[in-house]
Formats: sequence, C-alpha cells, structure tokens
Amino acid sequence: MNTAGTPLADWLAQLETLSPCEIDLRLERVERVLRRLALPQPKTVFHIAGTNGKGSSVAMLESLLRSTGERIGCYTSPHIIRYNERIRVDGVEATDEQIVAAFEQIEVVRGGEALTYFEYGTLAAMVVFAERLVDVAILEVGMGGRFDAVNAIEPDAGLITNISLDHCDWLGNDIETIAFEKAGIMRGDKPVIFASRDVPRSILSQADEVGASLFTAGKDFDWSADGEQWSWQGSAHQLAGLEWPALAGKHQVGNAAAVLALVEAAGLGELLDVATVNSAFAQLQLDGRMQQIDAGVSWVLDVAHNPAASAALADTLREASHRGQTVAIMAMLDDKDVEGFVAPLQDQVSHWIAVTADSPRAIEAAELARQVANTTNLACLVAGSLDEAISCALQLTQPGDRVLVTGSFYLVGPALNQLYSRR
Repeated sequence: MNTAGTPLADWLAQLETLSPCEIDLRLERVERVLRRLALPQPKTVFHIAGTNGKGSSVAMLESLLRSTGERIGCYTSPHIIRYNERIRVDGVEATDEQIVAAFEQIEVVRGGEALTYFEYGTLAAMVVFAERLVDVAILEVGMGGRFDAVNAIEPDAGLITNISLDHCDWLGNDIETIAFEKAGIMRGDKPVIFASRDVPRSILSQADEVGASLFTAGKDFDWSADGEQWSWQGSAHQLAGLEWPALAGKHQVGNAAAVLALVEAAGLGELLDVATVNSAFAQLQLDGRMQQIDAGVSWVLDVAHNPAASAALADTLREASHRGQTVAIMAMLDDKDVEGFVAPLQDQVSHWIAVTADSPRAIEAAELARQVANTTNLACLVAGSLDEAISCALQLTQPGDRVLVTGSFYLVGPALNQLYSRR
C-alpha cells in the first residue's frame, strides 16, 4: 500500500480494504505483527470487556487513575464523531499526525498480514502509547474477548461489565456462550472483576479453568444507593457518602462499583478515598451516553443498540419525569434485535422515525420502520436521510418535547455532529 504523505481520512478508507473480512475473530495475525513491532509495554494494562457499559467504565477508570500522576492511555471503540477519539493519552485525543505515524510504522512490518480495520487501530493505539511512554493502558475490548484484537496484549487485570445478547452472529445465541467468549480476557493468577450480580456459569467455570482471581458483584464487592449518595464495600475497603457519577442513569452506579473493585484488586487501594473518587467521577463526560442537548426542544442521544441497553435507556428516560412527548429517531445494524430493542421504549416514545445508519451493515430504513411498527403498533415514518429525519422530528415537536436519537453509533455520531454545528 502506498502511504507516503497519506492523510488520516485516506488511510482509514484504505484500511477498510486491507482485509476480506470486516470482522475476523482470530489473534494470530495481530500477535505476529505485534511481535514485529517490538514495542515496550506499559507498566500496567487493564482490559475492559462486556456487552454494555464498557465506555462508561473506561472513562471512570481513566479519570480515577489520572489522579495518580501517571501517564494514562485509553483505547476505545467505536468512535462517535472522530476516529481520534479512539486513542487518547491523559484525556487528550491523538492527533492525525500521531495516528498516521503509527499506521506507517505498522505498514513497515505488516508484510502480507490481512489486518482488519479494528486490528489496525488496536496496534496503532499501542504504537502511540509506546511513543508517549504511557504508564497505564486501558484497553476496551471491541467484540467478545477471546479472539478480540485487544486480547493479543497481555493484561494485568480485567473487568467484564455484564453479559447480554448482542453480536449473536459472531458470539453465539445464548448468554452462556457469549459469556464464554467474554471470559477469554481472563489470565491465570490475575484479577478479573465481573460487574453484574447475575453471574453466568461459564464465567465461573472459565475462571476455575485458567486459574484467574475472580471477584463478583454481590459476593466480593457490593454497593447500595440512598437518595443523592451511594456507598461501596470491597474486600478490604469501604466507602460511604459517595456522590453519583456525572454520567446519567442509575445503572452507572453499578459500573462505578465495578471500577472501584478493579482498582482494589489491582493493588491501588490508595485511590479508594471518598474525596478522590467523588472528584474523579464528577468530571466524567462521554458523548452519546444519555447525552442531552437543548436546542429549542431537548435532544437525548444514546448509543444503546441491544435490548439490555434499551431497557437501561428506558429506565433513565422514565426517571426524568418528562411531561412532553418523545419523538425517536432510530437506526440499527442488520445483526441487531429490533423487536427486543424497541419493546422497552414503547411507553416512552410517541412517534418513531426510521433512517438508514451510515454503515454498509445498516438495516434499510423501510425495513426498520416495518419492524418497529409491527412491534409498537404505531406508525413509523421513513426518512431518506438524517437531515430529513431531523426536520421531520422538529415538525412533530414543540418546546417542552424531546427527541431521542438512538440505536447505533453510526446514527448518534452524525446526529451529534449536526447538532453541534447548529449551535
């Protein structure tokens, strides 16, 4: 591939053509290229896996660890607006030049390896972290765990947020099978946190199989909430009078509790101080997670895209005690459970608008509208573009109403970009 002077946008377009498969769940190619790169590894590596809540958990862990003064690198995916969001050091996104330099370094040693877009990005993050002398790397697993590219980097500790049905075409059609894939981040004699109180059998059996030190919610750590505060209890530490994390939704307390358990299990108990935790969690900001923007009507943008995430989104919308009507703009990819996603939101949404997401794997708007209508017994409008969907939503609303944009990163990102440009 000719890369001399290639800008980032052109690089990303070319990366989409390097592998015959958009998703190729094997580690051998990444491991070979990683060895050829011969990068110095960060002192500590955390893996964050699970179905939902990974981005929030990464943001919480990052904010807490930054109080140590060490250099913290984060790799997340997918991005909302800019590819640069995926790679950041000390809260600052990598520049185009840093990412391009990393891609060029990978290309020098890639040889004939047909890396996927995600694999290339994972390796680029490690190159940037090495160049920036990152002390701690927080790596979000993209899909599954066992064969995800992130799993080629050896972790010191891991967190599995929860297990629910998603990416079933790739990971399996039942909770136990998906949990087995997520459990692939476990390592012998290394701590791993499971954040949900409902622990699949395969999580327990895989921890036993590899000899991982498993810490589970409700057994090894727990939390409770009372009004405006919450408390946490771990294996050796207890915290009371904690303030709610800045991210919206009661479910974020469960994410926060698991992050504290991970910090404790990793031997960083000095961070488990009420003032330190409150300060770190008060600074959280994450685009596309129950994000609210006021622009005449209230816009709510959330990247939920599976039934479990939809249920959490519906609960958060319900808690807001909104008096006006809610118009939902929705797009989804073709491997998603439309009926399961829409059902929890039915009592919160007055009007539905379907649009085709900006992805080759998107469900066409007309087909999505048919499935939404069949599930809700309400008409679902079909928009030919995001602009049309936004215009339609504005025609259906008045001050005091809200517009929900949800169902896919590939919808929320472009919508958020448009809303920012209108300010």
